Amino acid sequence: MREPNLDELAINTIRFLSVDAVQRANSGHPGLPMGAAAMAYVLWTRFLRHSPSNPTWPDRDRFVLSAGHGSMLLYSLLHLSGYDLSLEQIKRFREWGSQTPGHPEYHLTPGVEATTGPLGQGIANAVGMAIAEAHLAARFNRPGHEIIDHRTYVIASDGDMMEGVQAEASSLAGHLKLGKLIVLYDSNHVSLSGTTSLTFTENVGARFASYGWHVQSVDDGNDLAAVDKALRVAQETLERPSLLVVRTIIGFGAPHKQGTFQAHGSPLGPDEVRAAKQNLGWPVEPPFLIPDEVRASFHSAIERGKTLEQDWRRRLSAYTAAFPELGSELARRLAGELPLRWDADLPVFAADSKGVATRKASEATLQVLASRLPELIGGSADLDESTYTWLKGEGDFEPPSLSKAGVQGAAGGVWSYAGRNIHFGVREHAMGAAVNGLAYHGGLIPFGSTFLTFSDYMRPPVRLSALSRLGSIWVYTHDSVGIGEDGPTHQPVEHFIALRAIPELLFIRPADANETVWAWRVAIGNRNRPTVLALTRQAVPTLDRSVYGSAEGLTRGAYVLNVRSESSRQPDIILIATGSEVQLIVTAEGRLAARGVKVRLVSMPCGELFEEQTPEYRESVLPSSVTTRLAVEAGRSLGWERWVGPGGAIIALDRYGASAPGDVVMKELGFTADRVVREAETLLGLPAT
Repeated sequence: MREPNLDELAINTIRFLSVDAVQRANSGHPGLPMGAAAMAYVLWTRFLRHSPSNPTWPDRDRFVLSAGHGSMLLYSLLHLSGYDLSLEQIKRFREWGSQTPGHPEYHLTPGVEATTGPLGQGIANAVGMAIAEAHLAARFNRPGHEIIDHRTYVIASDGDMMEGVQAEASSLAGHLKLGKLIVLYDSNHVSLSGTTSLTFTENVGARFASYGWHVQSVDDGNDLAAVDKALRVAQETLERPSLLVVRTIIGFGAPHKQGTFQAHGSPLGPDEVRAAKQNLGWPVEPPFLIPDEVRASFHSAIERGKTLEQDWRRRLSAYTAAFPELGSELARRLAGELPLRWDADLPVFAADSKGVATRKASEATLQVLASRLPELIGGSADLDESTYTWLKGEGDFEPPSLSKAGVQGAAGGVWSYAGRNIHFGVREHAMGAAVNGLAYHGGLIPFGSTFLTFSDYMRPPVRLSALSRLGSIWVYTHDSVGIGEDGPTHQPVEHFIALRAIPELLFIRPADANETVWAWRVAIGNRNRPTVLALTRQAVPTLDRSVYGSAEGLTRGAYVLNVRSESSRQPDIILIATGSEVQLIVTAEGRLAARGVKVRLVSMPCGELFEEQTPEYRESVLPSSVTTRLAVEAGRSLGWERWVGPGGAIIALDRYGASAPGDVVMKELGFTADRVVREAETLLGLPAT
């Protein structure tokens, strides 16, 4: 029998580390690691520029396993390459407290670049990473000093290619000509329920070609030379992103299950594991075998990575010497540090009974922040003129090939990768995942914007931003039925509670312009936690802060508005509201005071922040001795019972809205100061006025 060469030994080591881990866990997906091991081996040992001893080296190539169900492929590669992921952790695959969860999780496992699992998200994250690399290179590189120069690689599955978010993101990547994005499509023609011919018969390569991608086909994923050649061509193709359609066999080597859905989502079983090892000439025992020569070969990545990083740091030193201001700025951004006084002299809005829409207050704040934070970058889902999230004069992120002398983008400035305004198009789902990719990459503070009702399209990436502890900022305008004529399809009702239900996500609904400024301070300050800003289309009064409490109270989630009022100190009733409904309780206070009622007003823009305050602070705002409470919000009532208690009441919206002018809709649905007064009188047992 022919002795296997080192490449074959290494590839089978990847396969059987994965198979043994899945078998021990009695849970997982062995088929993808077995089928994709060869192309992953070629990528990781011949092309990927990474440093196992420093997984966060800034100019490393990014690798995203979009097919997150095949996580053992990634864990095997990380362990073998010398990352801080022990063999014991491989053996504890899918166990409580391990670093090898069922799907890869950012921040948990060294070397994992993105939390993947929900299919399509990873490839869309990678589009954001490629945008980040192109933007930082355009901002910082100078002739002879290519200090930002890396690629983003993806392994994606048939399932990824079926998901709509992948189509949205890939279309955008093709338009943007992201030539340093390379996707290896593990085309094994099998999904969890059967062969893909049951549901998926499109020509994926032709679709990507129509997006503007460079497409190659590799007929045999075990043909190392063919994979190598295709990757080299992809690296040389800088004017378009690249797709390699690699034909593989799921569960390769398992004689009875390879090529079938039985190898997809379940352990092979002891008999089939034994048969697969015998079939590929691998020792049946012991499990988790790593031949010495394979370990030594893979571990060469450690020194190679150190050399790559040291060379980059030498070049960075030369760059910083030649361009000290740019070097200092790049170092700050890559470290994730905010500049001194970044939030100094933000807008302060004078009291105004007519006021301004909080989306407009956000726009004014955003422009000042953009001047202080060059890392602030983002855009909208084709809604710049409605969400007011453009960064004026900062240019549009577009392919340099589209630039023409004197051509102005929508936000001013020539088109180039240096532009800070990203036009995502009508692609909310891809926008969310790409914004997360920008955050994963580092060096940037990304935001994405659309109408609040369309946050439904974005729920997976918003949830993943919270799970991954990303500082993504979600700017949602048109935040209630108060938007008016667009009608119930565009009027959010259940969205407040839906977003509040996501753990670790801050949902902030500011009451006026000054609360909006503080909301942005909170969002920027949270670099390891995502924030939603829910902003009005309609104007809302700007409160007189000489009468009412400082808007800085927003940073604590809830605060007493009429803190200077004697009647609020020992109140008969507490009125609580968020957003545009705060104006209703403010108006109601005066009318109730005329009847001798002592009222405390509480603005609660962010319940999550309020929950995190000390019990003493929460008690100071909502004293347990005052059980007569009334909450007002133009959204679902669910959740408010916590704050009003058994003795309170809620004015909320447990139905859909209607198409009419916004003030008419609010009035007809009962969001008026008159109703607040009536409900308060009822709670207090007073005769109606």
